[in-house]
Amino acid sequence: MTSTPRAEKHPRKHPKLTGPRWGIPAAGAALALVGGVVMWSPVGRADAAPERAAGAQAGGFTAVAAGDIAERCTADDSGCEHPRTAALVKKINPAFVMTMGDNQYDDARLKDFKAYYDTSWGAFKDTTHPVAGNHETYDPDGELSGYKSYFGDVAYPKGKSYYSYDQDNWHFIALDSNSLDSAQTDWLKADLAANSKKCVAAYWHHPLFSSGEHGNNPVSRPVWKLLYDAKAELVLNGHDHHYERFAPQDPDGNADKNGIVELLGGMGGANPYKIEEVQPNSEKRLTDTFGVVKLNFTDDGFSWDLVGTDGNTKDSSPSYRCH
Repeated sequence: MTSTPRAEKHPRKHPKLTGPRWGIPAAGAALALVGGVVMWSPVGRADAAPERAAGAQAGGFTAVAAGDIAERCTADDSGCEHPRTAALVKKINPAFVMTMGDNQYDDARLKDFKAYYDTSWGAFKDTTHPVAGNHETYDPDGELSGYKSYFGDVAYPKGKSYYSYDQDNWHFIALDSNSLDSAQTDWLKADLAANSKKCVAAYWHHPLFSSGEHGNNPVSRPVWKLLYDAKAELVLNGHDHHYERFAPQDPDGNADKNGIVELLGGMGGANPYKIEEVQPNSEKRLTDTFGVVKLNFTDDGFSWDLVGTDGNTKDSSPSYRCH
């Protein structure tokens, strides 16, 4: 597969309030080819995976996450990646799966969900908590029509494209970044106010921070502010087709040890994108690789591993404690 995106059937659509790339690129970004994987690092920062804190342990439960998943191909096609990433999910056998949008390409029609996504990631449909990406809005039958028809009440548990759920000591919030309007943000305020769990994670499609081709998208900045004020721990996104993890930061992109950790996991099966402008606080970027993020959650913290389709761990996060 090429490292540049193929021509899209539709012009790229962006959610409301999308602005130009913002954030200062790190000076002297370096490119290296290691084991066939393109890795970018700012000068002076070691690119090796950090060591976990002493006493770090596997989570009380494990979840898997990825975005940008099912190209219109099947396991019969030698270049098809989403069956390979699905095989990783099966091997990991997580408590549940989070998908960060663009679950099905190109127009996310119901017939394409059935012909492609369902042949691979469909095996985990009963334990999947999805969110919609921009490609789910391209459906000729109506925005999110195929997505809603395929996932049903799982994606619309209360008749809306955003929802929340709990697992042990964690509260998970699934948002629709195609329409982060006042109704959704008001719902989020109420949801956070009602939460009784110690740890909070949220996920949606368009990342606030990204070093990839789409770059930073401020559509979710108001959401970040709400999550930051609620002392949330983790945000997961897709949209740019690469893997990236950030150090804790605030909604303005300032390093903050009490801030939110962002994980961008757009390597679920779609063609890779390039790294373009390395953003402040970006600690690791991988492109031209496919895989899933294996998240380990405890009652008071979390960590994760990026597992490639070759079965090898491509990156490991530090261990983080809940706020």
